Amino acid sequence: MQGATLFAAAGRVRPCASDSPHRAPSRPSPSKWQDYHGPTYLVCVLIYAGWFAATYFHAELPSVVLAALGGWIIAWHSSLQHETIHGNPRGPRWLRRLIGAPPLSLWLPYRVYVKTHAAHHRTEHLTLPGYDPESHFLSGSAWSRLGPARRTVYRASRTLAGRLLLGPPLTIVTFLHAQARLVARGDRPTARAWLEHTGWSALILVWLYFVCDMSLVEYVLLFVYPGASLSLLRSFAEHRAELSPSRRTAIVNAGPVLSLLFLNNNLHAAHHAKPTLPWFRLPEYYRQHARSLLRDNGGYLIADGYLGLLRRFGFRPISSPIHPVGR
Repeated sequence: MQGATLFAAAGRVRPCASDSPHRAPSRPSPSKWQDYHGPTYLVCVLIYAGWFAATYFHAELPSVVLAALGGWIIAWHSSLQHETIHGNPRGPRWLRRLIGAPPLSLWLPYRVYVKTHAAHHRTEHLTLPGYDPESHFLSGSAWSRLGPARRTVYRASRTLAGRLLLGPPLTIVTFLHAQARLVARGDRPTARAWLEHTGWSALILVWLYFVCDMSLVEYVLLFVYPGASLSLLRSFAEHRAELSPSRRTAIVNAGPVLSLLFLNNNLHAAHHAKPTLPWFRLPEYYRQHARSLLRDNGGYLIADGYLGLLRRFGFRPISSPIHPVGR
């Protein structure tokens, strides 16, 4: 019963016909299961149980199967961390931090994620390089400083194939370089975040090395890399570099599998409109407000989903790497 509710909450969503305030509610009040954030707690249990099982039995699984399973778990955990940052699931704050803090990806400190994601949600700065820490665009001045090789990499990363293959190292190396500069300049909150992160990472490495007999290289290649690729698939088209901030955030239709993996964050314009709304209530919110959301975001709807993005932008850039405001 609970699993069916969870999967149904991640189902495919289409725009509604009306935003009329006189329209009757489409369903009764949410169940107690949703009131107490049961779907999120269930996802939490599945993620951590799956991670422990996949790492412990890694030697018994074919590499292809392990990469698919490991990538799913890391990307799903990233989606769960995102939920905790926005105040979900229901419960004490320390519990949400405990749920989100373990760095299964190894490279992103939870406290840094909390800080950078808050900056990302400042609408007036959304996608702007230098202001939005989650922007995948460059300013014109930054572009002018790049050599031919790095420009080629950035152009390739604007294709979906390049995003999945080159995106993980490009994203992680760029992030770590920026963090190292902050620590070197004496940024104490960043240093404290990395100190906490080091403690969590040490626990993960102890489990991998001494309990699972799993090398760091194997974990990075079969868990971290595919997990980062799946997360970058979600973010490939969720923001565009429009001059108007309200038109920068997309709605991407997705089937139940990817909607569950991304915890409905593919309905990204709905999430930015109601950032504290739990993931399992986003589809209903979108159905009720699709017309106004799509009006406000300039009709930025990827109706044919991620498969459509692959067909159109698998090997063709979706946009320039340079943000128009920074040109």
